[in-house]
Amino acid sequence: MTYKDRLPCGSLRIPDTGRAVLLAGWVDALRDHGELVFIHLRDRSGIVQVIFSPEFADQTIMKSASTLRNEFCVAIRGRVQQRAAGTENPNLDTGSIEVMATDLTILSKSEALPFIISEKAMVAGAGDRVADAVSEDLRLQYRYLDLRRPTMQGHLLKRHRIIKVVRDFLDEQGFIEIETPMLTKSTPEGARDYLVPSRVHPGNFYALPQSPQLFKQLLMVSGYERYFQIVRCFRDEDLRPNRQPEFTQLDLEASFIDEGFIYDLMEALIVRMFAVAVVDLPRPFPRMAYDEAIDTMGSDRPDTRFGLRFVEATDIFRNTSYGIFKQILQRGGCIKGVNIKGQSEKLSKNVLQNEYAREIVPGFGAKGMTWMRVMEGGLESNIVQFFSEEEQQAILARFGAETGDVIVMIADASYDLVTSVLGQLRLHMADRLGLIPANVYSPLWVTDFPLFLATDEGITSSHHPFTAPDRTDFDPSDRDMLLSLRSRAYDVVVNGEELGGGSIRINDRDVQRKIFQALGLTDQEVEEKFGFFLRALDYGAPPHGGIALGMDRVVSMILGTSSIREVIAFPKNRSAFCPLTQAPSPVGREQLEELGLLGSGDAKNAAGTDQQRDLVDALAWVSRIGVGEQERPMIAGALKEAMRLAGRLSERQGDEEPLFCVAGDVNRMRKPGGARPSPYAESGEIFKNAPAVKGNYFKVAAVLE
Repeated sequence: MTYKDRLPCGSLRIPDTGRAVLLAGWVDALRDHGELVFIHLRDRSGIVQVIFSPEFADQTIMKSASTLRNEFCVAIRGRVQQRAAGTENPNLDTGSIEVMATDLTILSKSEALPFIISEKAMVAGAGDRVADAVSEDLRLQYRYLDLRRPTMQGHLLKRHRIIKVVRDFLDEQGFIEIETPMLTKSTPEGARDYLVPSRVHPGNFYALPQSPQLFKQLLMVSGYERYFQIVRCFRDEDLRPNRQPEFTQLDLEASFIDEGFIYDLMEALIVRMFAVAVVDLPRPFPRMAYDEAIDTMGSDRPDTRFGLRFVEATDIFRNTSYGIFKQILQRGGCIKGVNIKGQSEKLSKNVLQNEYAREIVPGFGAKGMTWMRVMEGGLESNIVQFFSEEEQQAILARFGAETGDVIVMIADASYDLVTSVLGQLRLHMADRLGLIPANVYSPLWVTDFPLFLATDEGITSSHHPFTAPDRTDFDPSDRDMLLSLRSRAYDVVVNGEELGGGSIRINDRDVQRKIFQALGLTDQEVEEKFGFFLRALDYGAPPHGGIALGMDRVVSMILGTSSIREVIAFPKNRSAFCPLTQAPSPVGREQLEELGLLGSGDAKNAAGTDQQRDLVDALAWVSRIGVGEQERPMIAGALKEAMRLAGRLSERQGDEEPLFCVAGDVNRMRKPGGARPSPYAESGEIFKNAPAVKGNYFKVAAVLE
């Protein structure tokens, strides 16, 4: 069969009436009425109704049509006719016509489907079908079927158009697309690298790029001036709901520019990208300094679609007699709050005290929450009696409170904790109370980030070590001075989601060396990791800067999907696992040996290899409990005995049914009585074997979100 005359299913309209057509696609849905067989034929362009009738098709074709099932791949010849009045299907773009089949070729049959793919009702007036709830892992396991759904095809088609807009726009602005290496050198960029062992250089590793950062800066040194790339990046990060270990990034860099160039360029581009989904973003995007974002909304990616800005209340309680506030302020703490306007009826005393103060807010990390409802007679709260009349009036005035409002406050010795908890509480209450407007997009530039952040070990870069500081006359050994430095970095945020970020870069070798010194890197470490880059800065590096947008996240926001996985063809699941290919998976020992990962040469044993060979280590790894040398012989003996008994049971059982016990389950481990903390937990003795501890708990790998 030749397909040169094939027409797209979704292209047919009333002007095609009477036209002979060749169609090919998949059976989306069907109804067999005996003498008549109706099907929806689907291809990438859309769906059209096809009718098999003895009036147009011979008995052989009718018999073949009766064997059709969902997702059979078929080719059909027929003639277009206008539907009778009253039988049109408004759910289809082709709903005013239908095709009377004259020939049918079954190209490929389909097994029974693991889930429903069809999304369109065949009967006029029934509305679009809502697909049955299907687990995401099942959808990912059969992703080639899931991708047939019109919704998924629509997402990927619009993703293509959005990326095409990017390429066309940047080409207009004089940018050229250049590819950078996938196999590169491991450099610190804020997340763990995925490492690739080298067979020809035993014991040495490439790293998959977290971003093309150094290469794009080298392209600026090379004089290309304006570079961009739609690039795959890889980060071995801790699991989060909306992240992928591999992701797509729009990466760009330009020379002889400042921040204003980036703002203007990216605003124009982002507006065009959102226009693909008929979303009109307002320009110019507002700008907010990092300190203001944290101080007023508790986040460096604040959602500005609604109010609930923080109110500073520390000074109101300087002379308070309320014990909790008094102790916090004596320790140099602070008190902040928000006024939730007109929500007193929805936030009852029970909700505020028992839900928020006792459960939700402690879950955010605070010890508690102070709340007050504004009534006709003044403030109502379980602790309002501890505040003087002067303090109560100051609260009403400072928060601009009126009858029906609710004031919530967080107090703590740590400013960071107060802003973080209040920021989470702000989002939680806005979502619960319906204060976030639908179909509204609020873009924002967040600027003036700290150049460095304090850690227990010293300091670390807020973004990456190639970000230019706001001043260059700093002492790399003066910690307080370093923490006061601002960076020339910027993030673009929409609706509380960071879509991308970048900075003006360092183009002076001496300044770059001072940054490395501030980070505590030795000359040897700098040479090993960045020597090639520093040498490039000696050869007339121009002033330059850039930005990167996470394309998966941007497309997901533009299309309004629930997850970035809905706009990626073959994503990993929330556990960074691929149910389709079962990756990651073990590899053969021969392959590990060839790569020098089994202890040959100078290479160290491969991660997990010892655990596979040594049962004691395997048990310790799975249970996340360390095993001391004195304990090892006893545990090894117990494992050996367990394996012996299991082998005997297997030999005796043969083809017999598994044994079972008629007696009920009984807990033989715990003595009668209620649960009680172990004295070893209270003394801390039990935590000696923990690989990591957080608070009074073992810290283990995340298994639930």
